[in-house]
Order: sequence, then structure tokens, then C-alpha cells
Amino acid sequence: MSLAVLYSRALTGIQAPLVTVETHIANGLPGFTIVGLPDTEVKESKDRVRSALQNSHFKIPAQRITVNLAPADLPKESGRFDLPIALGILAATGQIPVEKLSRYEWAGELALTGELRPIHGALAMTYHAAQSGRGFMLPEQNAAEAALVRNATIYAAKSLLQICAHLTGQQPLPVYQGTIMEVAEDSLYPDFDDVKGQVHAKRALEISATGGHSLLMMGPPGTGKSMLAARFPSILPAMTEADALESAAIQSLSFGYFDVANWKRRPYRAPHHTASGVALVGGGSHPRPGEISLAMHGVLFLDELAEFDRKVLEVLREPLESGKITISRAARQAEFPAQFLLIAAMNPCPCGYLGHPSGKCHCTPDQIARYRGKISGPLLDRIDIQIEVPAVPQEELMRQQIIGERSSAIRQRVEKAHQLQLDRQGKTNNRLSVKEIDEFCALDSASENLLKQAISRLNLSARAYHRILKLARTIADLAGVEKISKQHIAEAIQYRRLDKH
Repeated sequence: MSLAVLYSRALTGIQAPLVTVETHIANGLPGFTIVGLPDTEVKESKDRVRSALQNSHFKIPAQRITVNLAPADLPKESGRFDLPIALGILAATGQIPVEKLSRYEWAGELALTGELRPIHGALAMTYHAAQSGRGFMLPEQNAAEAALVRNATIYAAKSLLQICAHLTGQQPLPVYQGTIMEVAEDSLYPDFDDVKGQVHAKRALEISATGGHSLLMMGPPGTGKSMLAARFPSILPAMTEADALESAAIQSLSFGYFDVANWKRRPYRAPHHTASGVALVGGGSHPRPGEISLAMHGVLFLDELAEFDRKVLEVLREPLESGKITISRAARQAEFPAQFLLIAAMNPCPCGYLGHPSGKCHCTPDQIARYRGKISGPLLDRIDIQIEVPAVPQEELMRQQIIGERSSAIRQRVEKAHQLQLDRQGKTNNRLSVKEIDEFCALDSASENLLKQAISRLNLSARAYHRILKLARTIADLAGVEKISKQHIAEAIQYRRLDKH
């Protein structure tokens, strides 16, 4: 036959729409044409495919070869279409049988020798291939991450010749069986017992981990802000399989392939303060996920928050509210999930030593106001917990026998309260809607009067009001009580430190 049809996948955000690869061999002057909105990488595949076929000792027809990547209006990028294009030529010229081709979906970049090279986005493509009921044939280097999709049928190959041997029945490939090594939680991250003092900050971080609340730490240099943030993932609840798969799929889109050693390990992203807005939220002519998406179900730590460009920080507003980011370009649009937990740290003034026992700060009130003004009010309003992290007293710092509470003990309390939230409303407290706040965060008269006074004195916004209620709900869950009391409201209000300024 002169026509062969195979299936592959494109990538649009985290989605992987089906692509039909149609290969037609016709009489006429020799030529090789690829149509269907291919980008430069896809157009260059004809040279890789031609060399791979020659070096694998297959015949290349001296005829007109036309490859159509359908649907025609969907942009195609990367070298993942090399494999289905090469197989389409072989099938259309009768060098391999066509009967088995429709049972699989294909993706892989070809080396000039015919070897298969890894591709990015294999996890997202495998998930959608499994929904179609077809097997997925891909490079051996991507097999381990693809096998994380439990209901998928994976075939791993090293070369084009190995796949052809499978199709002809000479040497069938076995279904790939991946093994996932479970890693003990305590060995994944640094432990909180390394941090001396800072009991108030540890308490705030525990509340943040329980309800998924964003947090800002403000304090002089050397008080342990970065140290606390690095240990924060160690107290987060364990990831569910669905959350782990979603997080891994996004990392697969960005880095080429996902390291299975990080399976169910919460991502921890800490971009430098020189990062651009595109680096944070994602973008590019073919949109790729940014830091907020790579931190999916994990932690995004922004150190030296006031040193970030103000325009860069403003791009965080919508994702903090919606948990997703939509990147629009003239030719296409992509949506990425962005359910991350923001932990930020900053100095209290330009020199950093405002309030330090050394008294070294000589910043004027105007300088301090301009420095803090780099964090806009709307962004600060979206940060649930704002605390000051003071310098640790010298006596406490120099004590050798102080052993703080271990992360495992804190995590047990966090997981217990986290499960309470899931049993009650099916989500964490930071995701409660307005109607759900009215239902689950009801106040008695004493708590209501205290909150009214706080709103009046601190001039709080409606958003801050709702966030205080959600924060108080989390504090009550940690205490194991059903109703929010005045004590819980008072603690939640004190975490809005910067609203006073």
C-alpha cells in the first residue's frame, strides 16, 4: 500500500491531543514534504528520518513522500514525531506490516544511527494514550516515568530496528513493568530540629502546611528564614497518587523527563530574585510551564521578596487566587495548573537590620516605606500569614543541648488536621469558597465582635476578612475542635502583621 496511518500526541499545556500521522508515497520527482503546521524541529525531522532509515539498512523510496500531521490547525513541535514518520514510510513502502500499527501510539526522537532519544512530556502523553486504550511505544529512557500511569500499556525501545523486529514478530517487546521505590519521608528533606528557637515562626509554618496558606517571613539577615523555608516541605502532608501524577507530568513537560526517584516528593522551587515574569508563570512561543506550575502541589520559595521586580511579583496575583495560569499567544493558548504554596522572605528595611539588637540600622522612615512599598497591597492581601522573624538571642543560639521538635512529630499533627478538612469539605481550608466559608467558619458573638474591631482598626479588605476566617478554621482544626472560638480568631488576626503598616 502507498498510505500508512499512525497515531501520536502533541502537547498543549498539560493536555496531549491526538495527532494522526498520515504518510503517502506517490509517483513523481523525489521529495519529502511535511504538512500540518510543523515548527522547525518537526520540519528538520525529514533529515533525521532519512539518515536513520539509511543507517538501519532500510530502503528510502525515490518517490514523492508526503507526511500529514492532523489536525492541521494544531501546532506541532519537538522531535517526538520522528518515530511515527519513519514507521509510516516503512509501512507505506511495504517494508513492515501495517496490521499492528493502529494498536499503538508512537513518540520518539531518532538519532542519525536509528537509536531512540528521550522526549519531553512523556508522562502527559502516556496518560491520554491510556485513556484511548492503545499501547504506547516510546524511548527506553522515558519508560520509567511513563509507567507511573498505572493503567497504561508501555513498550520501551532502544532503536528503530528493535521496534521493526517487534512489528514483524521476530523479537516481540515485552510490556514494560516499572518499579517505584518508596522513599522514607524523613530522608527526603532537612529536619526542623536543626532550627534553634523561632517557636512562633514554626507555629506559623505548621498552620500554613495544614491549611495550604501562603506565608511571608520578615526579619533581619541570619535569623533563619531560608533555613525554615528549606525544612517546610518536611512537614507537609503526604501526596496522593493523583497529586503526584499531576506534579510529575508538569515536570516532564519542562525537563525532558521526570526522575522517578522524586515520585511523591513535593517539589521545592526557589528561583533567584532576578527571575523574569515569564520564568515565574511560564510562556514562550510554544508555552512551557513556569516556576509556579513546576511547584505544583509543592512549595514556591521567594527569598529576598522585595528585591524582585515589582512587575514580576504582580504576575502572582491571579494564580494565587485561581490555582491556574492561562498563557495566551497570538497563535495558541495553553493553561497550566498552579496550585502551589507560596513561602516568601524579606528584610524589614533596605539595610536589613531594622529591629536588630545590634542597632545597626540607619534607614530613614521614608526609605523603609519605599522598600516595603515594592510589595503591592493587592499581593500582600493575598498572603494569609505575615510574621516577623526576630534575631535568636545569643544565649539560646550558643546552647549545645537544645533539641527542637522533629519534623515527623509536626507532620503527624498536620496530617491529622489535614484529614479533618478533607473529611469535612473535601478540600483544604485555603480553597474554601465564600458559601463554604459561611457554612464551615461560623462565629459566635464574642469572636464576631473581635473580628469587627480588627477590621475597623486595621482597615482590612473583604479578601483579608475571608482569609482570616479560613486561617482561624485551620487553627481550630489543629486544636481538634469543631467550632471556631475567640482564641482562634485572635491568633489568626495577629498573623496579619503587615496590615498594620
